Amino acid sequence: MKILYCDCFSGVSGDMFLGAFLDAGIDGDYLKKELDKLHVEGFHLEIHKGKKHGISGTNCKVVLEKHEHKHRHFSDIKKIVEESELADEVKNTALLIFKKVAEAEGKVHGIAMEEVHFHEVGAIDSIVDIVGAAICFHAAAPDKIYTSAVNVGQGVVKCAHGLMPVPAPATAEISAASGIPLYSRYADGETATPTGMAILSTFAEYAEEFPLMQVDSIGYGFGEKDYTMLNGLRLFVGHSAK
Repeated sequence: MKILYCDCFSGVSGDMFLGAFLDAGIDGDYLKKELDKLHVEGFHLEIHKGKKHGISGTNCKVVLEKHEHKHRHFSDIKKIVEESELADEVKNTALLIFKKVAEAEGKVHGIAMEEVHFHEVGAIDSIVDIVGAAICFHAAAPDKIYTSAVNVGQGVVKCAHGLMPVPAPATAEISAASGIPLYSRYADGETATPTGMAILSTFAEYAEEFPLMQVDSIGYGFGEKDYTMLNGLRLFVGHSAK
């Protein structure tokens, strides 16, 4: 039985997930070719190996070739995904992740999910992060994914509606619905994003302790910011030890 374990010692975000999957063995060219099936223009992926705090890992950044200010509803994103040439299982997983974000944002703002304007989440980079994570998940084909508790950082974060406390309201709502515990340590800033928490809670089940598994490989996906601690998601890939 193939097992993945997400060690969220420094939070979780969409780009961290992509970097971790790629660092653990998913082919970057395969990811790019699959993302082409979205038929969304105005971006490209920058993938490169690097080091943070002396640790080797992978950065995966969505680079926008033009800056759009268009707000999207869930129905707009659903149309983009459903009309793509992606496999049905990838489409379904990506839409499930987006739905979690929409439900959380709707609850935070006191409106129906269908009325939510996707500001940051509706931007191309977040669409690519979420769909890319779904592509990588199905390419990895694990039988089970577990996760640690999530370090959300501390302080405030600048959102579309102004400064908000960390964790951002949507991040907190997604976590509350998932049952994944949160804690705050070491990092001054937002380490867990709504997109990252939605991806994590769709894929993974919380494990209080490191799962019993034989580790075959480890991938590190780096975040953009630098803290006094390593800013990355550590992904253990292995199989059942029994």
